[in-house]
Amino acid sequence: MATTPIILPDAPKVGMVSLGCPKALVDSERILTRLRADGYAMSADYAGADVVLVNTCGFLDSAKEESLAAIGEAIAENGRVIVTGCMGNEADAIRARFPSVLAVTGAHQYEAVVEAVHEAAPPSMGPYVDLIPQADPGDVKLTPRHYSYLKISEGCNHACAFCIIPSLRGKLASRRIDAVLREAEKLVAAGTRELLVISQDTSAYGVDVRHETRQWKGREVRTHMTDLARELGQLKTPDGHTPWVRLHYVYPYPHVDAVIPLMAEGLLTPYLDIPFQHASPNVLRAMKRPANEAKVLERLKAWRAICPDIAVRSSFVVGFPGETEADFQYLLDWLDEAQLDRVGAFRFEPVAGAAANDLPDPVPEEVKEERYARIMAKTEAISAAKLAAKVGRTIPVIIDEVGEPDEDGDIGATARSQADAPEIDGAVYLRNVPEGLKAGDFAEVLVEDADAHDLYGVITPAG
Repeated sequence: MATTPIILPDAPKVGMVSLGCPKALVDSERILTRLRADGYAMSADYAGADVVLVNTCGFLDSAKEESLAAIGEAIAENGRVIVTGCMGNEADAIRARFPSVLAVTGAHQYEAVVEAVHEAAPPSMGPYVDLIPQADPGDVKLTPRHYSYLKISEGCNHACAFCIIPSLRGKLASRRIDAVLREAEKLVAAGTRELLVISQDTSAYGVDVRHETRQWKGREVRTHMTDLARELGQLKTPDGHTPWVRLHYVYPYPHVDAVIPLMAEGLLTPYLDIPFQHASPNVLRAMKRPANEAKVLERLKAWRAICPDIAVRSSFVVGFPGETEADFQYLLDWLDEAQLDRVGAFRFEPVAGAAANDLPDPVPEEVKEERYARIMAKTEAISAAKLAAKVGRTIPVIIDEVGEPDEDGDIGATARSQADAPEIDGAVYLRNVPEGLKAGDFAEVLVEDADAHDLYGVITPAG
């Protein structure tokens, strides 16, 4: 007797538009991981999606406009849209402009997002679907396979005048250190060669839980940045390499000094992303940030004495309310002394709900533009000199992309040095790379040339 084959229903498909910072990207990865575990498939375009998720950014007004534009495009192209992320806190404004959105949730509200997707496009649940194994390694990643963001906490305890992150994401909430280390170990085992540690305040990791201890591999580890850094430095890739571990958004608390020797030992990538924001004591006080720029300069010198190759990146706000020409010149002079390796800057922009909006003496837009041009010229000159000093040196890099052979058969590649975080810093452009080179490979490169932001070189022979 012939049997009738069981026809499995097609899995509903979800599209995702992810905006904003790396922390939001991690949120998107977690949401998609959970949805795939529930039987959903992913759609690469609007047309193939049963529902579209828009993970928004709400930090600046310009970011909000970008988020609203993305929501509008998703509605126009698909029509079935769920909004999440930082701008989800402004649900009324979103619904007023786009009344047809199916649901609006806030930042890192994973359960609410998943529930909204279940309602909009019910999953094809059943014994034949639930028992199908997930693809190895099982997690959805929106970054290339060879690097991954490792989020260690949510929220922030600071009350910076220009920022509304605490109101968007709440107070500091640290993840269990054993859970973080387990995730890191899993990522490295699955092919990650570079871990980018992120949070709103990496240095404050564990403060909210009084640096509680947890068992990890038969020993106690504290929920503390230094313990975390030390343990991450013990990881090994399947082929025995030490993965790069890059620390982002590190406030310069005193205990940060303890991670510099780990960089000198090669356990951590010699790179610190420190959000200085300004240097003038007057502006820092108005921002409600620590005004200890002189001590920071001393510590930078001490760090470089311990680990000469350390790269320090930061970002600065120009045109903050009340910033005088003297304040701005103070910042330029401080940068001359600090000699930071990588610098970004942005013009102050009022954000709804930020305390800075009520401060007197706003800086005219034309002055903001002029100061922005000056700080970028200053930092570009510093960067150019630092990169020029690397010409003739051999440095380690990680490969991001390998090109196709040209008409002469030569293959080029794009890599990054330890001083370059993906997407925000510079690159190392390689010529005539060997066949078989692939993204995620480590290599030693002879630096042949440099400009203001990037290096150019060739891979040195092994051995």
